[in-house]
Amino acid sequence: MKTLVVAATHAELHRLFAHFELPEENFIQTPVFDIVITGVGMTATAFSLGRTLNNSYDLILNLGIAGCFDYSVPLGQLVHVTTETFSELGAEDRDSFLPIADLGFGKSTYQSATPPITLPGHLLTGSGITVNTVHGNMDSIRQIEQRFHPLTESMEGAAVFYAGEQLNIPVVQIRSISNYVEARNRESWKIGLAIANLNSWAIDFLTND
Repeated sequence: MKTLVVAATHAELHRLFAHFELPEENFIQTPVFDIVITGVGMTATAFSLGRTLNNSYDLILNLGIAGCFDYSVPLGQLVHVTTETFSELGAEDRDSFLPIADLGFGKSTYQSATPPITLPGHLLTGSGITVNTVHGNMDSIRQIEQRFHPLTESMEGAAVFYAGEQLNIPVVQIRSISNYVEARNRESWKIGLAIANLNSWAIDFLTND
């Protein structure tokens, strides 16, 4: 099985690169898996996948850190995100939001197919939203929670799901929780812990793939 590993930044996978003795470039090929570093955001992700993704891959593995809406989830926890939504894709109708599906122009929510391999470790499962602007205002946070009831927030996930669906390639998205979605407070973030846990999981998965 050939896997395409997708991440937004080199920093999120730096231990994986070191473990497999790979150069930290934007596109790396190995016999078992390839890695593409897309850049941050759904536009950069879509562009990078448009250049690299093809039907030679059996699986897309999207890895990264994320914010979490549930304060009971410990920072550093790994989450298998199985549903992703472009939360801003649609139109405002006075005080209401109309998803693009309601407008008749497509859909904004995508679900991952059943992965062709057992996922190791103790993973939570939940839904995520993909945003251009990370939430840091309590009013907007409450509104987005009421609309979607998400567990995680990222800037790339739904774009990866979209690309996988177009080519009928299953997507596994694993996010490590680095912070809670709250009024912006960098002092409370645990990015180092989240990245360490993410890389340990990814190394285990790719070693035993």
